[in-house]
Amino acid sequence: MEEEKEAVMVTPGEVLGRSSDVKAGRGAYAALHNNTVYASLTGFRHTIPPPPDSPDKRPTVEVTGHKAHGPVPQPGSVVIVRVTKVMARSASADIMCVGSKCVREKFTGIIRQQDVRATEIDKVDMHLSFHPGDIVKALVLSLGDARAYFLSTAKNELGVVSAESIAGATMVPVSWTEMQCPLTGQIEQRKVAKAAS
Repeated sequence: MEEEKEAVMVTPGEVLGRSSDVKAGRGAYAALHNNTVYASLTGFRHTIPPPPDSPDKRPTVEVTGHKAHGPVPQPGSVVIVRVTKVMARSASADIMCVGSKCVREKFTGIIRQQDVRATEIDKVDMHLSFHPGDIVKALVLSLGDARAYFLSTAKNELGVVSAESIAGATMVPVSWTEMQCPLTGQIEQRKVAKAAS
């Protein structure tokens, strides 16, 4: 089945054709009241010819947005992030993977002080939980605002999974709250993720 690619950008609500002429595929929908097919997202329009043995000779019209080419974080997703900035009440991070799939565009996450751990929330010190460059396993709580997802590490299996020491070595977890540099033996504080056994 060949796909005819048309580099035509469309936006939600844009008319793609009549239901009598085309079928609505992904990213499109048919309005029954006027038999018109509309785009449901911003992206590129593609027309896919019907299979040769299909009794329905209408081509299918699809709209593939740029987000269709990679995973998108959703509430409840487990993500792998790289911490970029640590502040007094939150840490910012770039989302690198959703589940086991790497993202293809930039998504930003925020771990707020109250979402670091489940207990003694008021005693959480962000600077003793995360450092810039740390690789963290987190849970997506919600799309916080237009710029960032709210993330949580308030489960035993969530938290820092990989971190470099000041000496530049990959540290080894020694407790829930500490990681050790194998070169210098120095202990650094972190919110450590429990390794899967």
